[in-house]
Amino acid sequence: AALFARMDEKHPAIADAAGLANWYVHHFNLRGRWREGESLAVRALQVRERVLGPEHPSTLNSVNNLAYLYRSQGRYAEAEPLFQRALGAFERVLGPEHPSTLTSVNNLASLYKSQGRYAEAEPLYQRALAAKERVLGQEHPGTLTSVNNLAELYWSQGRNAEAEPLHQRALAARERVLGPEHPDTLVSVANLAVLYDSQGRNAEAEPLLHRALAARERVLGSEHPDTLNSVNNLAVLYESQGRNAEAEPL
Repeated sequence: AALFARMDEKHPAIADAAGLANWYVHHFNLRGRWREGESLAVRALQVRERVLGPEHPSTLNSVNNLAYLYRSQGRYAEAEPLFQRALGAFERVLGPEHPSTLTSVNNLASLYKSQGRYAEAEPLYQRALAAKERVLGQEHPGTLTSVNNLAELYWSQGRNAEAEPLHQRALAARERVLGPEHPDTLVSVANLAVLYDSQGRNAEAEPLLHRALAARERVLGSEHPDTLNSVNNLAVLYESQGRNAEAEPL
């Protein structure tokens, strides 16, 4: 990363170095090392714009990476035009239903959802899901991610009757395609449990919460953020039923 920051743009390996820099950006973002990630992301984007052109797919990946970095910090006003730029360019260069285009559709929808702009997010999530069903198939993992995203959007608005069948669909398909303890399957287990819990359907929620927690402890470890989220979800369920003796050790 340090070498890339000092590398001359005429160096024959500069484009490859920009690709490696994007890998570092992704990992810095995951670890909350945003200042380090931002300088690399900006540099990688500048290099790719000059070396590859402003609408080359690799350049647009760098646009998305910088937008992700801003979004992770809540810098939505800076992230939005970048996500919009990436989406518009991908549509022109690769077509409206290319997987990279649909990833950009999803990115912009997620940004809107993060800000409570549900009316803008919904048609984008619906577009991504419909296109992925056509292009990838009904049970492709990418399609199921879109099913889950739309379900979560509905749940965020209290539209439980629309969210529930989508969460059920995502869970059943992920169990078949990915297996019962894949992390994505466990996300669907937890999501359906939380939906039931939010409606007071404790008898349906509790076994799912136990399943998600036990599997995440085995697969991800006891201190993974998803595992700790499952611990919290189960504690909330117990507390809502006055089962404080069971909630306290969690």
